Amino acid sequence: MKTINLKEAKASFSALVDDAEHGHPSIVTKHGKPAAMIVPVEAGQKIFPVSKTSFVDLLLSFPGGDIEFERNMSSSREIDL
Repeated sequence: MKTINLKEAKASFSALVDDAEHGHPSIVTKHGKPAAMIVPVEAGQKIFPVSKTSFVDLLLSFPGGDIEFERNMSSSREIDL
């Protein structure tokens, strides 16, 4: 695994991404200490799964999703034009 300091990582970011795509992760250091890791997407998704839930699915999964609303059909306030 390659270790690179932040300044060099900024200058060669495209190369680091290419390496990650080919299965070669890199550790980025800041002030000599490991700060981040650039890994292939598959490896990152094992740690941080990407949710593909749609907004509609999220709303339907709400525990109170069976609530029925009644519309107030009375007229609104009077308007003077």
